[in-house]
Amino acid sequence: MLQFEELKLDLLGYEDKLLNLKEALGLDAMRREISELEEKTAAGDFWDDLSNSQKVLQRISMLKNRVATYESLKADFDDTLMMIELSDEEGDLGLLADCRKSVDDFVAELEKQTLGTMLTGEYDSKNAILTFHAGAGGTESQDWVQMLVRMYMHWSENRGFKCSMIDFLDGDEAGLKSAVLLIEGENAYGYLRSESGVHRLVRVSPFDASGRRHTSFASLEVMPEIDDTIDVEINPDDLKIDAYRASGAGGQKVNKTSSAIRITHIPTGIVTSCQVERSQHQNREVALRMLKSKLLEIKEREHLDKIEDIKGVQKEIAWGSQIRSYVFMPYTLVKDHRTGFEVGNINAVMDGDIDGFINAYLKMESLNRLGGQKG
Repeated sequence: MLQFEELKLDLLGYEDKLLNLKEALGLDAMRREISELEEKTAAGDFWDDLSNSQKVLQRISMLKNRVATYESLKADFDDTLMMIELSDEEGDLGLLADCRKSVDDFVAELEKQTLGTMLTGEYDSKNAILTFHAGAGGTESQDWVQMLVRMYMHWSENRGFKCSMIDFLDGDEAGLKSAVLLIEGENAYGYLRSESGVHRLVRVSPFDASGRRHTSFASLEVMPEIDDTIDVEINPDDLKIDAYRASGAGGQKVNKTSSAIRITHIPTGIVTSCQVERSQHQNREVALRMLKSKLLEIKEREHLDKIEDIKGVQKEIAWGSQIRSYVFMPYTLVKDHRTGFEVGNINAVMDGDIDGFINAYLKMESLNRLGGQKG
C-alpha cells in the first residue's frame, strides 16, 4: 500500500546516517578495546593494583554500554523495517499509526546518539556540578532558584542520571538562596555546560499581594567534576577550612554536629562547601573536589598555564547577560537568546524537558566549529 511504501522509504532514508553514526562512534575500535581490556582482567596480577583494576572495569563497563546503546538502535531500525513490511503485506491501515510512531522514536534516538558524538571536549564525559545563585529580588529570585533546581533534577531523572544536592542555603521566606547539584552520568557535563549563565523569569509573583508582574534572575554555573584521573595541584597553605553545623531541613536529617565543611581558596577567594554527607571527612572530600573542579575550569577558560596564575574571580553576576528567558505572563514562552530556539509549553520545560535547548546549542557549536575550520 502507498502509505506503507512511503513510510518505508522515509525510514530507509536514515540508513546512511545510522552507518555514519557507527563510524563516528568508532564501534569496531570499541569492541577491540573491550577485548584487550578483558584479557588484562584475566591476568594473575590484575588485582594487585586495586585502583587501576577498578578503572579498567569502569572503562569496560562504559564501552559495553556504548556498544549496547548503538546495537539497540540498530535493532530498532531492523524491527521497524520488518514491522512496516509485514503491515504492508497484511494491508492493515490500522497498523499505520504504530509504524509511524516506531519510525519517529527511531529518528529521535538516532538524533540523540548523533548529538552525543559532538561531545568531544576533554571533560565532556565527566559528571557535572551545577551551582545556583539567586539574583536581586529577594524571595521571588530565591523561589526561582528552587524552580530551576527542580527542573534540572527532573532532567537528570528523565536521562537516567543520578542527581544529588551537595549544598544549599535556604531562602529567607521560601526557595533557596543558593544550591549545588552533582549530576552523575556519561557526558553529563558535555550536555549541561551549555546551561551555564543567567536565567531570567517573568511571571506574576505569588509573593506579591498586588498581583504585579515581576522579573527575576538566577545564575547557573556548570563545571565538570574532577576525579582522581586528573591531577590538580593546590598548595595546602592556600586553603582555609571551616567546619559548621548543617542548616535547613536537610541538615536536620544529616547530623546535629558541626560536620559541614567550607573551603576557601585564599588566593582567589573561591569558596566551596558541602553539608549533606554524614561525616566531616566526607564533606571535606566533596568540597575539595568541587574546589579543584572550579579552579581547573577557570584555568582552562582563561588559558592559564597553572592554577597559581589565577589572580581572583569576578564576584558580581552580570544580570543583563541572560542566556534564556522563561515567560509565564502575559504569554508562555521559553526562549534561548543564543540559538533562538523557543518552546511555548513552559510547564513541560519546568518538568525537565530541556533537550531541545541543549541540542540546539550543540548543533550551533558544531556548525561554528566547522565554520572556523573552513576559515
